[in-house]
Amino acid sequence: MTHAEFLRTLPGSPEAGLNHVAQSATDIRPLSDANLGHHGGQLNVPTYDRSALTPAVVHFSVGGFHRAHQLLYFDELAERGISHGWGVVGVGLHSRNMKDALAPQDHLYTVVERSPDGERARVVGVMVDYHFAPDDPATVLDLLTDERVRMVSLTITGSGYRLCPQTGDFDSGDDDIAWDLREPGRPRTVFGFLVEALDRRRRAGLPPFTVVSCDNMHRNGDAARSAVVGFARLRDEVLARWIGDRVAFPSSMVDRITPHTTPEEREAVAQRYGVDDRWPVITEPFSQWFIEDTFCNGRPPLDEVGVRFVPDVARYELMKTRLLNASHCALGYLGSLAGHRTIDHVMADGVFADYVAALMDVEVTPLLPPPDGIDLGEYKLALLKRFANPAIADQLPRLCRRGSTKMPHHLLPSLQQALAEDRPHTLLTLAVAAWFCYLRGTDFQGEPVVVDDPRADLLQHLVREGGSDPRPLLRVTSIFGELGSNPAFVAELEQSIAQLDRDGVRATLAAHLGTPERLRR
Repeated sequence: MTHAEFLRTLPGSPEAGLNHVAQSATDIRPLSDANLGHHGGQLNVPTYDRSALTPAVVHFSVGGFHRAHQLLYFDELAERGISHGWGVVGVGLHSRNMKDALAPQDHLYTVVERSPDGERARVVGVMVDYHFAPDDPATVLDLLTDERVRMVSLTITGSGYRLCPQTGDFDSGDDDIAWDLREPGRPRTVFGFLVEALDRRRRAGLPPFTVVSCDNMHRNGDAARSAVVGFARLRDEVLARWIGDRVAFPSSMVDRITPHTTPEEREAVAQRYGVDDRWPVITEPFSQWFIEDTFCNGRPPLDEVGVRFVPDVARYELMKTRLLNASHCALGYLGSLAGHRTIDHVMADGVFADYVAALMDVEVTPLLPPPDGIDLGEYKLALLKRFANPAIADQLPRLCRRGSTKMPHHLLPSLQQALAEDRPHTLLTLAVAAWFCYLRGTDFQGEPVVVDDPRADLLQHLVREGGSDPRPLLRVTSIFGELGSNPAFVAELEQSIAQLDRDGVRATLAAHLGTPERLRR
């Protein structure tokens, strides 16, 4: 059975097994503490005493993923009665939208897990407060200095760490960083907040908090350490040494597909469950979290609810970033060029499903050191099933965002390693060629695609400058490293771009996979 045939055996209807009845307008009530008793008849609600939660965790940049992933684990600790000592406070830095959504509903929100066989929903109550830092930075600093806070977690995206790609050093050439150095009591950046709070704790004789990065990047704990210590060094070398010696920065690997919530999804949640949630979260059943067992101020008992504490997260991180995230990049760009808009539609097309299976099996897996306790064969089959989940229907534009950050972190390292070890890399090269074509701003049907990237202007300019020649784009060494100086690879990439332009995506993939002619059309 091919991978495409395996996927076609999966149940296809997101409504399968549902018994919920559409609610009338009078049955739909706002989400709040006062209404939890009413909502409990339609979905799971907190049964624990929210007022007993201790604010021990502060999370910077609360988005859909954090609310579908880390917060759910802490919520489960409270729900099972394992611990009320690990309540969470959210902090936003750039947009007040999350505060505006959560504050009126007592920081409650709904998580809906969808599979092809049905769905289940629960209200999460473990977030005890939320602050938009620009409104009142002093309050956020007071929070971080509170001795009850023992852990700070981050989902600020890879580019948010301000690390030089070549050296790994902290990049201080930023107006907000300069502001934080001048005005430490009114910081603007996450590093300004963390370093000022750590300095206050040091001076007060309080233990530091552990900093846990949950961003998709190589050795995210090391990245967090480099950024925090690097910023501290700009202020005070003694403080920087204290942070380097006393603060723990465990790396972690997080995994859960969480699409953006649309207005239509919000309305569907209201109709199905009778809950008027300003910003519910839609996600898949699968969830995974590995954290290095290095904490400096108490460790939350997350291992009681499915988190795995490990000595070294590196192999788990490589597994996830090079199989899941790199496949997302490849399918996002190739699928978009072919006119698809969601990943489940891409996977329903047999040639794409076989392509990504071959990409993982032939070109990526041989480069991976096997992680303890994980069967990579089963993991990859699970990925194919997750990608094909029609109940999630993850939007390709989400997968294509921030390619200048995602490609060098997720896909290009496998390509660089394969070239260095003289291993197969044709399918990886096709993914790079697809990104090149995507940066032109249209798919192969002539329809526009949105290039959502902080470096979009530069990248699109270089693509236009080169025409079909990738060399100008490859000169961006902060993304491509030394790939542009490899003549054989440059020629292969140029050929792949030309083949995509000439034959289209499906025929190009089919030709590389040896797929029958009937599947090339």
